[in-house]
Amino acid sequence: MSLAAALGRASGSEVAAGSERSVSGGSINACSRFESDQGPLFVKHGDASSLAMFQAEAEGLAELSRAQAVRVPRVLAVSEHEGTAFLVLEWIDLRGTSAGSEAKLGEQLARQHRVTRDEFGWHRDNTIGSTPQTNRLTKDWVDFYRECRLQPQLALAKRNGAGADLIDGGHRLCEQLDRFFPGYAPTPSLLHGDLWGGNWGADASGQPVLFDPAVYFGDRETDLAMTRLFGGFGAQFHAAYQAAWPVDPGANTRITLYNLYHVLNHFNLFGGGYSRQALGMVQRLLAELK
Repeated sequence: MSLAAALGRASGSEVAAGSERSVSGGSINACSRFESDQGPLFVKHGDASSLAMFQAEAEGLAELSRAQAVRVPRVLAVSEHEGTAFLVLEWIDLRGTSAGSEAKLGEQLARQHRVTRDEFGWHRDNTIGSTPQTNRLTKDWVDFYRECRLQPQLALAKRNGAGADLIDGGHRLCEQLDRFFPGYAPTPSLLHGDLWGGNWGADASGQPVLFDPAVYFGDRETDLAMTRLFGGFGAQFHAAYQAAWPVDPGANTRITLYNLYHVLNHFNLFGGGYSRQALGMVQRLLAELK
């Protein structure tokens, strides 16, 4: 059976043989467009080891969809065929974003973040990029961020050859994390988890669309911090979010702390200058505690 036939059987549609066209969609897995009798399909595919990653992504998209806040692609199938794992999503024609779509995203993201749970984490682990992301359920946010976010990245960075100054400084920071939360007790909010500018767009009607999530329940400030890490979110987004649900007055003091997780992950995925960037962030954070 061909991949097209396997996609059709899994998604309940008839997929045209020979219709595959490679499209952009990330650096981890191959992404393709297939034509079907129900319209075009967006398909991520990789070797069989990718199946757990695709299953977690599918569950994350379903979790975000249930929030009825920001649009996400509808999951049509996730399966494996003859050593090829695949995730089938509805095809959404993305257009350029605008001030209006940014404002809608800010408002809708605040609505998504109001979906809360009693514990931080999620019912399953997933990935941030291709890096395993632990989502062990816990009541204490500082413990969760230390043990499920920073410490695993530091351990991986050590194995990947990061300098002792970064690793030792990172562990000293972990010992003092509670000092960044004076009088602030985060609520476990539904997070996208990997909210950089490449993971959102706008559909033909100007409605925002989120994709490629790394879902868990955590401090909503972590999503907002990442929007400031690589760009892609303008003043209209931030103003609309703040109008819908103002953040804690001390939020700015935690932006670097929350983005350290993603910069460490970029070092572990790509190497290069991310180690120096992470070290600079650790040094600034430790200096703030003196």
